[in-house]
Amino acid sequence: MGRRAITDYGPSMVQWMRNRQPRYKGGVYLEMERPNPSYIIDILPPAAKVQHAADTIPSRHLHSSLNKIKHPVNVVKWTPEGRRLLTGSSSGEFTLWNGTGFNFETIMQAHDTAIRAARYSHGEEWLVSADQDGVVKYWQPNFNNVKAIQAHTDPIRDLAFSPNDNKFVTASDDASLKVFDFAGGIEESMLTGHQWDAKTVDWHPTKGLLVSGSKDHQVKLWDPRTGRCLTTLHGHKNTVAKTLFEPSRGQLLATCARDQAARVFDLRMMRDICLLRGMEKDLSTLTWHPIHVNLLTAGSNDGSILHYLLDEPHSPSGVVASLPPCDTSDPANAPPQTIYPAHRIPHAHDYSVWSLDWHPLGHILASGSNDRATRFWTRARPGEVECFNDRYHLGEKDAEAHGTWDRRGGRRMMREEEEQEMEDEAEGLVDQKMPAKLPVIPGLPGLPGLPNIKGGGKSTPDTADRSARAPSEAPNFPPPPPLGTFPPPPNFDPAKLQEMFPNGQFPPPPPPFGMSGANIQGVPPPPPPPAGFGAGFDFSKMPPGMFPPGFQAPPGFPPPPVVPQPAAAGLPGLGAGGDSGGGAAGGRRRAPLPSQQESLMEEQRRGKYRSAR
Repeated sequence: MGRRAITDYGPSMVQWMRNRQPRYKGGVYLEMERPNPSYIIDILPPAAKVQHAADTIPSRHLHSSLNKIKHPVNVVKWTPEGRRLLTGSSSGEFTLWNGTGFNFETIMQAHDTAIRAARYSHGEEWLVSADQDGVVKYWQPNFNNVKAIQAHTDPIRDLAFSPNDNKFVTASDDASLKVFDFAGGIEESMLTGHQWDAKTVDWHPTKGLLVSGSKDHQVKLWDPRTGRCLTTLHGHKNTVAKTLFEPSRGQLLATCARDQAARVFDLRMMRDICLLRGMEKDLSTLTWHPIHVNLLTAGSNDGSILHYLLDEPHSPSGVVASLPPCDTSDPANAPPQTIYPAHRIPHAHDYSVWSLDWHPLGHILASGSNDRATRFWTRARPGEVECFNDRYHLGEKDAEAHGTWDRRGGRRMMREEEEQEMEDEAEGLVDQKMPAKLPVIPGLPGLPGLPNIKGGGKSTPDTADRSARAPSEAPNFPPPPPLGTFPPPPNFDPAKLQEMFPNGQFPPPPPPFGMSGANIQGVPPPPPPPAGFGAGFDFSKMPPGMFPPGFQAPPGFPPPPVVPQPAAAGLPGLGAGGDSGGGAAGGRRRAPLPSQQESLMEEQRRGKYRSAR
């Protein structure tokens, strides 16, 4: 088993804290980093080099995390403290991955349908998620679900918190935006103006300003207090996939669409100042770096990840670099500056990249894709050049030609990583002491097989609460009444019932089960059988085992045959009960037969049945 990649940011943070100075004195008193492995111990976090965004570009693949049951990953979010990564899949599950070792920690069924959006509050106390059915759920940091509201009837595509966390806004396929009061979960206003599905929304980090993007190719700015559309930006020619304010200063707005372009707008000029090019397919998502204002990362529908430095055009050879509008004589009418990616990972994923998120410290980028994988990326270490020739940059075929990728060894390593993830998930579920799923009949919880009843065996808050009770907290039901004693019906008068009998006495109670009525005083014996009944009937000719043990034949009938008792179990070959032939009558037990899936996995571990015919 290969070693698991681990990224520990502790030494770099300690190095920075020991040697840092005020920025007017130079920031950090250390030797300039050089491309040599001896400078690895001097790596500094991104916060130590605010003016050097190029040193933070994540070009090195760290780890790929896969669930045991794989589903497309729609959302990736780092927890506010950065210790774990939360992923939301199309199956409605939340998965937590360790932020240092990237191993599995826990999994839970958060929604009944696909999770489409999730956002942490600015105060780091709440998580809000939305799904395909238009349901919004509130979660505490320990992932205790405290509230669920039906915000929309159509799928919710995005949501965002207000700067003070008192409100949040949702964007849905019903072409509307809704502002909710977070404490009460009550809808306060509905913003209408888009002509088609609203795909994305964001709230300004410090102001009462909303931005939304829609399938109608428009980007709109809203006033959340009045619900009025302030302006409409017509910069794209296809569905707007993502709109995002710059989180540090809030002066820039980034948008991407399915027209193979992304734009950066300056809110002070209310116009686009940068046009991002260099992608081969449409962009599906983007994210700002938490520390470097000029670093923007985008994910494409072809699985590539692109990193842009907004103050460096990086024009390819043969292309004349354009000037930013602020450096021209007419900034209001000058064309936007064209920016090309500073770094590109063409084969980061096999399919569309749905979500990107930076670690709060800015040293790790997480990506979730339609290829059902969650991948972690970080900067290359000083002197490391092999990462630029791996299969994520060159592809498997070219990387194999360069000798940086072994197809068989790589696939074997991928299988080992998947098996390790499966073991981690199994151990995590055992550590949590999660109860095993009992077979439930579709219909009622706990009863198998009643169809077409609402519920379908799903757990409800009431059943979940009952299942979570400790044995000492189980409800105390009253014991059943003793046999033969039942409470009298209401308005019952025994004197009137006694007068209804001819002799004025109650009849005797029936004899107990198994006793003859002839032994009870006042009860006549049963009538004798008719003549000829049972003549010629021989109980001894019945097959053995036909009658229960201890059965006594009526008088005048032959006794039933005696069933031979099996010999007592003993050691093989020693006396009675020895297992000499392996028959069912002996004491030997057969081992359970292996399942087909276990047999196939065992053969695959030996290298067989790996490729499809």
